[in-house]
Amino acid sequence: MKLRHVISLLLVFAIVLSGCSVATKSEVAGNTESQAEETATNTNGVEIELLAQTASESDVNIIRDQLTKNGFNVKLNLQPDYGGFTAQKDAGNYDIALSSWTTVTGNPDYAVRSLFKTGGDYSILADSDVDALVDEASTQTPEQYTETYKKLEQRLVFDKAYIAPLYISLKSQAINKDILQPESVHLSKSRALAWEHITFADSSKNAKDPLVITQTASTLTSLDPIKGNDGSINTINTNMYVRLINLTDDDKITSDGSLSRNFTIADGNSEYYFILRDDINFAKVTDKKAVDTGERVGADDVVFSLNRAKNKDSVPDHRTFSLHEHIKDVEVVTDVAALDAVKSNDGGSVREALEKGLDSRITQLVADKKQANNAEGKYQVVKLTTTEPFPQVLNYLGHQSAGIVSKKQVESINTYDVASFDVNKDIPYGDQNTVTEGDKYNNTLYASGPYILTFKNDYEAVFQKNPGYMKGTENEPKISDISLRFIADADSALSALRSGEIYYYYNVPETKYNVVKGDSKLVLNTIPSNAVAYLLFNTKGRAVSDSEDLRKAVLYSINQDEIQQFYEGNKLKAVSTLSPLVETGNELKADPAKVKELLASYNSSK
Repeated sequence: MKLRHVISLLLVFAIVLSGCSVATKSEVAGNTESQAEETATNTNGVEIELLAQTASESDVNIIRDQLTKNGFNVKLNLQPDYGGFTAQKDAGNYDIALSSWTTVTGNPDYAVRSLFKTGGDYSILADSDVDALVDEASTQTPEQYTETYKKLEQRLVFDKAYIAPLYISLKSQAINKDILQPESVHLSKSRALAWEHITFADSSKNAKDPLVITQTASTLTSLDPIKGNDGSINTINTNMYVRLINLTDDDKITSDGSLSRNFTIADGNSEYYFILRDDINFAKVTDKKAVDTGERVGADDVVFSLNRAKNKDSVPDHRTFSLHEHIKDVEVVTDVAALDAVKSNDGGSVREALEKGLDSRITQLVADKKQANNAEGKYQVVKLTTTEPFPQVLNYLGHQSAGIVSKKQVESINTYDVASFDVNKDIPYGDQNTVTEGDKYNNTLYASGPYILTFKNDYEAVFQKNPGYMKGTENEPKISDISLRFIADADSALSALRSGEIYYYYNVPETKYNVVKGDSKLVLNTIPSNAVAYLLFNTKGRAVSDSEDLRKAVLYSINQDEIQQFYEGNKLKAVSTLSPLVETGNELKADPAKVKELLASYNSSK
């Protein structure tokens, strides 16, 4: 690990000193290597600073060459990891930032709300027209919202050039079929990998051997599900906290593997009902071992979790509140007659809808989770009301930020005052330092999901199955222990897979597909993903912040045909983060002549 880190730093240093003279393939860039070096050092063009991570070297080279061909002098700001990238972005040290977004909830509202709406968790925009279109589309059905999202995309990309789209990625995974059963490792369009289904090829190893997998980031944003929404924790928190519903592999809403046995939508699309299961307990960690707390995951935890998820001020540095801002009320229903009195949108009563497929019909609704006994017909039901009709709320309830935490445990840890939170003194629930080996280790996690993180270090994060999670059902975790190795470099991760050091590798680079296909012990699975790469323009304090001409000159310099050619067809064309989800009919076409006109207009206005 240390050697790879040193090599990465040396590579960054060499690239910066050389002006990133490594060219893309000549047939893609349209330049010879000597021409690429000449344009990279040309100081006559309009200067533009590109911020990116070193792991995106191929994309950086393509973008740099396309921009220099069109009259830009590209200055690179390359950071070795996501933390450095974020710090530079927050400091405003860029004109364009190489960004990406994966719609992990499978709905188009998620593809735009956090990113582009004024005040969104990750938004640096403030455009009332964009805001109005996001809100309008959110209340519409799929049959209605296509035209609205087309207008939004037009405003976002072509009218204002707030972003410049690059491509849609494929979602991929490589599996060692000699070690794991390939069919047990799901590849879902949106949902993060569910660990509980995975099993060894020799199932006798499930209880004694660890599943060894990998991820890039070793610094975990937060193990409190509402305080992070990035690649460092999305898969981890998805597997540590159960949700009211899940997404299927093809983005359908389901109760399978969730806290609810059934759910239904009341007529009018503003009230949502969930009937809870009674066979999930919270896990905790004692002496670095997972222990069943004996505390059931219940309705009080659901109400607490969703209320804090929607409240921007419930925790400092809340990263996901905008995903849940359409939640108005969350309450426990204790009157069976209330379920009979409300009509479900499928025609019957809410009670009839919730009882479908249950082994025991509802005989009693209980407020105390300790009194629930599904076999005897004693259930807990949670009712969620939205601020307005909003069917996409269900997709957000499948997001990791809607994971159910323990009301009792989180309240006992988060005793600080949010307004005066002191990062140097206060220790919040989910702080990664509390699970990292060393003098600060004090694991206070309570996991409602199939696995719990027992400890981590610079090398790996170690998980154990929750002994109180759906015991005896098909969703009880198959493998007892998981070792999540931190390998930042893609080549190193692939080498580890081929040598048997890790058993599964998610998000294999497109340039390595043929290597995987050529290894007889490996299986490669790919599907079109909801991940879109794009350039985000700085909106404050830079020339691109004020000049639409300059932003549009960058936009029309992007040639997606060249990008597809470089990646041998393993990237798909995009217009915005909506592209994998809504067919708007919009298309970006490179236009060097238009770029020349736009730059001339920009230069004359200075």
